[in-house]
Amino acid sequence: MYTFSTYWPYYKRNLKVAFPVMLTQFGAALVGLADSIMVGHYSTADLAAVSFSNAIFFTVMVFSMGAVMGITPLVGQVHGRLERLLAEGTTEEEIAHKHEQIASFLINGLVFTALVCLLSLGILAPCIPYLDQFGQEPEVITCARPYYILIVLSIIPFLLFCFSKQFLEGLGNTFVAMVITVGCNLLNIGLNWVLIYGHWGFQPMGAEGAGWATLIARTLMPICFMVAMLAKSDWRRYLTIARRWMVTRREVEHLIAIGTPIGLQSFAEAFLFTASFVIIGWISKEALAAHHIANQMCDLTFMLALGIGSATTIRVSHQLGKGDLQAVRMASRASIHLCLLMNTIGAAIMIFGRNYIPYIFTDDPEVIPIASTLLFIGGLFQYADGLQCIGAAMLRGIQDVRVPMRIALFSYIGIALPLGLALTFYFNLGAKGMWLAFIIALAIPAVLFHIRFHRQLKRLTYEHPESL
Repeated sequence: MYTFSTYWPYYKRNLKVAFPVMLTQFGAALVGLADSIMVGHYSTADLAAVSFSNAIFFTVMVFSMGAVMGITPLVGQVHGRLERLLAEGTTEEEIAHKHEQIASFLINGLVFTALVCLLSLGILAPCIPYLDQFGQEPEVITCARPYYILIVLSIIPFLLFCFSKQFLEGLGNTFVAMVITVGCNLLNIGLNWVLIYGHWGFQPMGAEGAGWATLIARTLMPICFMVAMLAKSDWRRYLTIARRWMVTRREVEHLIAIGTPIGLQSFAEAFLFTASFVIIGWISKEALAAHHIANQMCDLTFMLALGIGSATTIRVSHQLGKGDLQAVRMASRASIHLCLLMNTIGAAIMIFGRNYIPYIFTDDPEVIPIASTLLFIGGLFQYADGLQCIGAAMLRGIQDVRVPMRIALFSYIGIALPLGLALTFYFNLGAKGMWLAFIIALAIPAVLFHIRFHRQLKRLTYEHPESL
């Protein structure tokens, strides 16, 4: 029988890793929120333009970010083995071999990230001349095009930052990414104030100003990470022992095999939300602006779950590397408990604050009542959203990525999109119909991911009974 005191050490360890990640993710979402608030008060058309551009951009961005997330469980498992070897007092040769493995993941991961950058640009850049083919209002497209071009350019430095972040998370450090993210995000918000509204001698630029602020801040992020890695000897070691001969086709293909399913799983969810922006944009720009407001609030609460999920992947991979399956089980359960607590807080804020939150973004009387309704529905699916995030993170920690990918594709694209279209237009529910479809789309993987993890853990326990 497990009690609170039994779980307490796991809560503390998970939160120690999760808290900086939560702040990092929350900070990233906060910049998007600040963009929306500041652009929204500039004009509704600019707010819709930012919403529409980010919907297309983040579909590819989420796939790319998911793909580089595959480095964390790989590095984490080797790091867990290294900690076990150090505790057992093994030979220097064996320890050096583990360090070489981690350095190999670093240099092969950089090659893989470069390939992901090229793929992302190859998908996003050709969309620039065809933005007016998505059925949006001409005024929205006029504002959207310059903003879209700038955020597409920002994908290269941002993915380099994401890879560096995931690499250090594999080593168990989440603090550096938090400091860099918070600092660059504050810079982003300050540049927003200058460039969107036209302060300090600049002309008001609206959405385009937000795009320039994002590009500048994201360019600084990987530069700061390189400085941090060079400053700490334990991390600088991996830069110094990494060699070009370590780059092998087999290692890059291994990263592709782990990263691609994670990316596709993330893409499936992002594609659903991107499609929802396009579909709701067919209703009206007011409905699209309201949808963006509710989505921004859901993003904020989801960042907390995502932080716990990242910590779960780290803790599970480390304990798996040490061969301690009981610790894997306890760490994953502790993450579920923490996530449910965060979901309850997020749901309460959205449901009880639904009549007040829209005023933070806009004064448009046609947008506010729609946003209020969508915030209520968004509060209802907090639990499903959080639990599917934690379930996916637990599976990533044991490098089980292919089946979750199939579940995500089936749920988010095969079920949710047709259902959302039917509820929105056939049953005349408007934007509410799409949001009701979200609840079902998130609940299916929330259940199936957890069933899958427990089955995989039983299999590992059967194969390695000494690890209990």
